[in-house]
Amino acid sequence: MTQRKSRAARVGTVVKYSIKAGTRWRYQLWVPADPEDPNGPHKYAGKGGFATSEQADDAMQAARAQLRAGVDLAAKVPTFSDYSTRWLDSRADLAAATLAGYRRIFAIHVNPSIGHLRLDGVTTTRLRKLYADLQMPDPSRQRAAGGLSKTSVHQVHVAVSAMLEAARDDRLIALNPARTKGVKAPSMKEVKRQQRERSGEMVTWSGSQLGAFLSWNRDTMRDEVHALWWVVAHTGVRRSEVLALRWGDIDLTAQRIQVRRALDTARPGEVKGTKSDRARVLDIDATTVRVLRQWKAERGALSLGFARADAYVFGTLDGSPRNPISTSQMFSRRVDKARQKLGSDALPAIGLHGLRHTHATILLENGENPKVVQERLGHSTITTTMDVYSHVTPTMQKAAVDRFSAAISGAT
Repeated sequence: MTQRKSRAARVGTVVKYSIKAGTRWRYQLWVPADPEDPNGPHKYAGKGGFATSEQADDAMQAARAQLRAGVDLAAKVPTFSDYSTRWLDSRADLAAATLAGYRRIFAIHVNPSIGHLRLDGVTTTRLRKLYADLQMPDPSRQRAAGGLSKTSVHQVHVAVSAMLEAARDDRLIALNPARTKGVKAPSMKEVKRQQRERSGEMVTWSGSQLGAFLSWNRDTMRDEVHALWWVVAHTGVRRSEVLALRWGDIDLTAQRIQVRRALDTARPGEVKGTKSDRARVLDIDATTVRVLRQWKAERGALSLGFARADAYVFGTLDGSPRNPISTSQMFSRRVDKARQKLGSDALPAIGLHGLRHTHATILLENGENPKVVQERLGHSTITTTMDVYSHVTPTMQKAAVDRFSAAISGAT
């Protein structure tokens, strides 16, 4: 093999070598052995297999640009799949449910398509194609047959972007291709528009319908967990939050409930912080206090431990928290029975989450300040509340006009 240097040795070189197929060219750069210590020991890093010296020189100049951008050229660049595994294994800071969701995203939607590529081979164009393909029909049914929704693709983009940003921080790539304008991932505006189109009209109960169901559930069905549905309806708490309530969270004298935690759906039986990562205090009415006092007495009659401060308010007979899915199914069965007795026209079909929507809708329709509703529901912003309950806006506007007219009627 013969070699010829054409660049200063301590900057970079392009060398020629011979193989059976003919002449090839390789570039080598003089780079820090430790990127964190640019003045320390150096070593060569490069790449070969180029057909001409010009191609090798162009590649070397590109590598020098990467070096200036902070890329560790001496490091072995892993594949997208390998690095995603390492990245996920290092994310102990993520909630279990979030981490499990990320693992599904990479395993099902990303790695089958681009997992074999080296990180530095993942381009903006390749990501744009990935996102477009995910929204196309999938005859293999490895994912949603009709293609992923914009919401799902947006979630894929968030996960991919976060991982590639970590790779940039690790000096494996110079730029994060997921954070360039050319990617064209679904925006939050597009996501919300599609969600509105697909969700259709929100179904909630009126105050009289809610009252009819709760009365039937208590007096006719004599439901043993009537208190559970009552609390959800009168506070608007999420399913995971009501099932994580402990008696120590409830001050029956002050008529308040503190929502401090939620069940972790990724780890059955364990709890985590609320969705907004903030505790909130909910005022409750005197009737709800009576319902809870009676429920606590019934639980205490089964076992004194069930009424202690650290006991789950709506725990099972062994004291553990109820299964969220089973709880929703329980509620749906009761709604079905109520509709048979009260009439399907008199009582629309809703799920357990519909009680939360009903609570908010009734408050807004009766003139409650949206900021109060936001705080009761635990939404991070008032915008979220108004977007979700936009169907109430016409009623709120009419009530506001009537109140304004009444306020000035005596002065005109």
